[in-house]
Amino acid sequence: MYRAQASLRRLSPLSTRVRRLYAVTPEEPGTGVLARKVREALLGGARMVQYRNKTGTDALRREQCAALLALCRAAGAPLIVNDDFDLALAVGADGLHLGRDDIPIGIARAKLGDSMLLGTSCYDRLELAVAARDAGADYVAFGSAYPSTTKPGAPRASTALYREAKSRLDCPIVAIGGITLENTQALIAAGVDAVAVITALFDAPDIAAAAHGFDRLFDKHP
Repeated sequence: MYRAQASLRRLSPLSTRVRRLYAVTPEEPGTGVLARKVREALLGGARMVQYRNKTGTDALRREQCAALLALCRAAGAPLIVNDDFDLALAVGADGLHLGRDDIPIGIARAKLGDSMLLGTSCYDRLELAVAARDAGADYVAFGSAYPSTTKPGAPRASTALYREAKSRLDCPIVAIGGITLENTQALIAAGVDAVAVITALFDAPDIAAAAHGFDRLFDKHP
C-alpha cells in the first residue's frame, strides 16, 4: 500500500484543464486530415489534445504539431506533446507527456519550469505515480484500462487502482487504453478525472458526436 503525502510543489495552472475527454491523436500522415479530425474533436467537447506520432519525420511532426497548436489555441484547449521534449519546446506547446523510457520526470520538470503541464504514464503501478508526482508530474495516467488495439500488450489497470490513486494523490488521474463510450462510466465512477481516447474517438464516423458523447458522460458524475 502506497500512501502519498500532498506535495509542497504547486501543480501547473493548466492541471485544472486535465478533465473529461483527453483526445490523443492517431498516426496520420496527412496534416490536413489530422487537423480536420482534431478540429471536430474540439468542437465536440475535447478538453485537451495530446499530439502522438511515433513514425513521422521530424519535419512532418513539427508541421502537424504547429497546426494542432493553432487549433487548440483557438479552442482554449491545452496541447500536450507525447514523448518529444525538444518538439514541445520548439512549437511552444502547453505540456509534455512522458513514458517509462523517456527522460526522468525530475529532469523534465527542471528543464520545463513550472508553467508547462507535465504528465506521465504509470501503467498499472501506483508506486510509479507516487514517485512521478513527487518528482514534479502534474497528472498521472494509468492503463490499459481495457484491451487496447493501439497497445495490445500493455499491462491492465484495474478500476480498484484508479480508486486508490484518486484517494492517495493530489493530482488529476487519467485513464487510457481501450476506452469506449460503453465502458467509460465505470472509470468515471472509480474517480478518474479524464479519459484519454484514440480509436473510439478518431475512428468514429462522426468525431464531433463521439467527443460530445464522452463529454456528456461526465455530467452524470459531477
